[in-house]
Amino acid sequence: MSTDHRDMRISDAEREQVVAQLNTAVSEGRLTLAEFEERVDGVLRSRTFGEIEPYVIDLPVQQFKAPDFKEIRNRSSSLKRHGRWTVPRRLSISTRAGSVKLDFTEAIFGTNVVDIVLEAQSSSVELILPAGSTADLDGVDAHASNVRSRVEPSGHGVTFHISGAVKSSNVKVRYQRRFWRWRW
Repeated sequence: MSTDHRDMRISDAEREQVVAQLNTAVSEGRLTLAEFEERVDGVLRSRTFGEIEPYVIDLPVQQFKAPDFKEIRNRSSSLKRHGRWTVPRRLSISTRAGSVKLDFTEAIFGTNVVDIVLEAQSSSVELILPAGSTADLDGVDAHASNVRSRVEPSGHGVTFHISGAVKSSNVKVRYQRRFWRWRW
């Protein structure tokens, strides 16, 4: 972890990633169960990246290689992706008369920048980004379409560059909504 993020607050999803790293360390024999329990307890109580660092400093950094390119095609149907899934560096979404909803909140990223190319005609595309991420929709060429972004202009998370052409379509980019225990 870099020192410039030490005072930054950590999200629940990032805490879960650290717990998963500790779980892997136990399965590899790097930690005993007592050490694992102690470290998980400390991670769950941590509020910043700096507070988590002592619990993982002596463990190897997990190197994750995400696929470079993935193409999603959808014709006259509904496609949803949520939960834990691997996000490539470049993602192409092609949909006609369909609905695409991609939830990135629990996704696994191998890079800090994701390029998304949209080709949508008479369709609905909804992208739900993780907290702290940003989106650049300046590359979207919209014809008789509605393109909305409800994300912050700058942040510390993953940056999404969205481009392509949408015709008679609705594109929405937002964060996960929360109310009490519910998330959608």
